[in-house]
Amino acid sequence: VKMSNLLSHLKKVAEQRPQATYYNVDMLKYQVSTQGIQSTPLNLAVSWRGDASSTDLRIDYKYSTEAMPTPTPLTNIHFMAAVDGGVNKLQAMLPPATWNPETQKITWKIPELSQRSENGGVGALLARFQLAEGPSRPSQLAVQFTSEGSTLSGCDFQLVGSGYRLSLVKKRFSAGILLAGCYLCHSHE
Repeated sequence: VKMSNLLSHLKKVAEQRPQATYYNVDMLKYQVSTQGIQSTPLNLAVSWRGDASSTDLRIDYKYSTEAMPTPTPLTNIHFMAAVDGGVNKLQAMLPPATWNPETQKITWKIPELSQRSENGGVGALLARFQLAEGPSRPSQLAVQFTSEGSTLSGCDFQLVGSGYRLSLVKKRFSAGILLAGCYLCHSHE
C-alpha cells in the first residue's frame, strides 16, 4: 500500500464526512475458487425424487471447519431452488420454508450454522410438492451466506512501519451464489 495514496483517499473521505470519528477503507477484496468439497465451509448434497404427480426435494448440509483457518459461524444462510411441473400444493416443508408461486421457488433461511449448532452443523431440508403438470425437472440449488472473523484463504493484512496503526481489521467472506448439482431418482408406479 502506498501510504501517500491512502492518506489522499482518507482526506477526500474526511472532506465528504467531516463529522465522522473514523473511516472504513476496504483494503483488500478477492475471490477464491474452491478446490473440491474440502475447501467449502458448507458441504451440500441435493436429491430429487418423484413422478408425474409429486416431487420430493431433499438437501443435506454439513458445516465444515476444515475449509477455514479459524472456524467461524456461517450466518444469514439462504437455500433456494426452483420447482417446475405446475406445483399446486406443498405437502410438507421441514424446517418451514417460503414458497413463492410467482417464481416457483422455495427458500429456506437458517440464521446461523457452526460446529456448536444442533447436530454439529449437520442437517437436512425437506419438501414434498404435489404437481399438476409433472414430473418436475431437477434444478440447481443456489445457496448464499456470510461469515465474519475469518477468511477461506488464510490471507491476512498488517501495516509495516512506524507512524500508522490499524484500529480495526475485519475479516469476512461470503458466498454470492454457491451452486450445488442435483441427483434425480424417478419412481414409476
